[in-house]
Amino acid sequence: MLKSLPYITLLLSSVTFSAMAENKENSVMIPAFNAQYSILHKSKAVGEATRKLSYLDNGLAQYSYHTNIEWLIFSDIRDEASTVKLVGNKVTPTRYEYKREGTGSDKHYKWRYDTENNTAFDEKKERAKTINFPENIQDSLSYHLQHRLNMISNPEQKQFVYPVIKTSGSIKNYVYQYDGEEEIMLPYGLVKTIRLKREVIEKKRVTYAWFAPELDYLLVKLHQIKGDVEQFEAQLQSVITINSTSNTGQ
Repeated sequence: MLKSLPYITLLLSSVTFSAMAENKENSVMIPAFNAQYSILHKSKAVGEATRKLSYLDNGLAQYSYHTNIEWLIFSDIRDEASTVKLVGNKVTPTRYEYKREGTGSDKHYKWRYDTENNTAFDEKKERAKTINFPENIQDSLSYHLQHRLNMISNPEQKQFVYPVIKTSGSIKNYVYQYDGEEEIMLPYGLVKTIRLKREVIEKKRVTYAWFAPELDYLLVKLHQIKGDVEQFEAQLQSVITINSTSNTGQ
């Protein structure tokens, strides 16, 4: 009986190690949060935005983004929500909804994704579409969350490529390149950032995005130029970590 003790000890150690590895893989790398942004046009405040991450009772997470812009006779209200499965630093989208109201045409899209079975279901048109999903597929919002996790996991990475499924059902690669480091003043305060650049040549559009390492690579500023015309800019005002006694921001 005593001779079996080393084997039992080794077996228990192996089980304990496996449990620790599983817990680490399923650990939450980003706590739930609520970030508020000011939206500017030519340095004037014209709206506000909210970016949220929350964890659901069913084990999934919901990532959402809301914007509200009022400028002269132009108005634009947008709501995006992505329900995702989070395992370690991998994001897998399961549902996506987008609503847009205001000046011009209103839009509303609802999709459900079964990536394991290569199926996407358009809930508005009630029809399914067979899609050969790549391993790291994202929707139009979830890739922001995957990007933040990638920066946390590998802060030295200089290029990021995300295959994103669009509301048409097609897949397009979004490419971000490292564009330097910068200390910027925001409504939130003075922040050291990593700046990335995304260029869409066929649309003559360039997007700059600033992420703060001290805030676990939260997006703190977003600026877009189309042709020679500056578009709207988002700047971080405040961020609150949910279920935590410590809040940050002004």
